[in-house]
Amino acid sequence: MQTDSQPQRPPAFLHVWFNDIGKVLVNMISYILGYNTSEYVDETILVMLSMFAPGRPPTIQYDYATFIADKIHEQFMNLEREGVFKYTSYIYQLLVYNQPDSFHVFLKKLDAKGNRRSVIFWSSIFHHIFHSPYNYCEFIDLFIHLALSLLMSSLPPRLTDEMQNILQLSKSYSIGDWYFYQDHTIIRIYGCELAPYRLPKYVPMRLFTLEYFRQFGNVDMVHFYSINKKAQLKIKHQLGPFIFNEREEAWEEADKILKSFQLKTSFYWAPYDPNHFISLRRIKYRLASYDHFSIPQIEKYANQQE
Repeated sequence: MQTDSQPQRPPAFLHVWFNDIGKVLVNMISYILGYNTSEYVDETILVMLSMFAPGRPPTIQYDYATFIADKIHEQFMNLEREGVFKYTSYIYQLLVYNQPDSFHVFLKKLDAKGNRRSVIFWSSIFHHIFHSPYNYCEFIDLFIHLALSLLMSSLPPRLTDEMQNILQLSKSYSIGDWYFYQDHTIIRIYGCELAPYRLPKYVPMRLFTLEYFRQFGNVDMVHFYSINKKAQLKIKHQLGPFIFNEREEAWEEADKILKSFQLKTSFYWAPYDPNHFISLRRIKYRLASYDHFSIPQIEKYANQQE
């Protein structure tokens, strides 16, 4: 890699810094991605490979954990333009290249002349929203979930235990329900007066967090904050990379990010409070009760396991 091809921001890496193993890995990743030089390999890969630089332990050379956290935040905020987290797309490309039969999507491995194409042209895995044949939820389910399944010893669930515990901590403190549909998942938090988004079948923590903040923030604003009442709701102020600070604005920001994914919404259902969670708290503050509108043929499917 030439000096003028290095990232403009730290850390900058010279090709000569890597030992033989590091150079082989950089060249291998570049080749698999279909590039003739290593200058297009994402700087995240270079940081990861810095462990192969002789005499330069990663903890001394660069704070890798902080770097990755910053990159995730940066790329997430630019997701509308990028289409997907760029550093993870390399991982998917490598998995598709090495285990193509595990992905149940059309992969065009050969060009019109019958020659083998670069893996970056096998599918629209980079997922530019306006050009990809897959919408955001399909991309999660067809690529990300399968990639995680290959990397983990057991299949990831549709909704993790942590997510289920947030919604259903105990019988005395349950704040919402989940509904598993054939091709998508719905989260409904008690008292929310927004139509929920149709999340992917296999819900990533980031999307769950945004929908949780969006709906819970709306509950607080509608029932308590707008009338100067302290809700005393046990909201988790930090989930994954997100921190819920300004409740007047945070849920709207979460909604704005989710809208950028072009997710569809499910049907509007309000009042939704099957366990009287919100109603009892409203009565405590001498407010009118919040009577649940029951739809028995749908409610019976709430909170089922896969």
